[in-house]
Amino acid sequence: MYTELERGLGYTFQNQSLLENALTHSSYANERRDGRTSNERLEFLGDSILGFVVADFLYRRYPEKPEGDLTRIRADLVCERNLAKAAATIRLGEFLYLGHGEDHGGGRTRDSIVSDAMESVLAASYLDGGFQAAKGIIERLILSDLPAGRPGNFDYKTMLQELVQREKDQLIHYELVSETGPDHDKRFVAEVLLNGQVVGEGEGRSKKRAEQAAADQAIQRLFPEEYAK
Repeated sequence: MYTELERGLGYTFQNQSLLENALTHSSYANERRDGRTSNERLEFLGDSILGFVVADFLYRRYPEKPEGDLTRIRADLVCERNLAKAAATIRLGEFLYLGHGEDHGGGRTRDSIVSDAMESVLAASYLDGGFQAAKGIIERLILSDLPAGRPGNFDYKTMLQELVQREKDQLIHYELVSETGPDHDKRFVAEVLLNGQVVGEGEGRSKKRAEQAAADQAIQRLFPEEYAK
């Protein structure tokens, strides 16, 4: 029944009921009330397994990186967006058991649902085949696609602040330049000023992202050697 999914995972379950449980969303369990439990407990366990495997991998892979960098890279790898991306490569959403409303509401492609299911499947593989089974899936689907350069959640504002403060009496200020688009698709443009002079501009779906993009541009302009590291 789950042959195609198992092929994508690179792992065949001995106990199919574990995989079935991992694929059962709470909306389905609540509607059916037939004794089947949701995947929420498995999600809890899978989150910890994923975090440990990724941390262990990064610790060994990047012996020169400080704790802060490793933490940011790990956060990028285990974030909802990245897990949903991994789930999409094996079409995990197609195999989920969803309640009627959740199914018709687009739940099979909702990042929050498929990312949670991904963690649940990892836990199920751990319970079924041990640590190496879960680790193998994580290595194939998540660690095989390490982000190039800095992680997507890198804090450019903090980096810019630290670089600027190498000299005394430096003042950084962010200003929102524009806000356009409907509520569901807002676009923000922000500028970062250093001692009153514009040194960077950025755009994003939120004010915070726009400011990060502006800081990113400012670092490229003012500290190209540091940016290249």
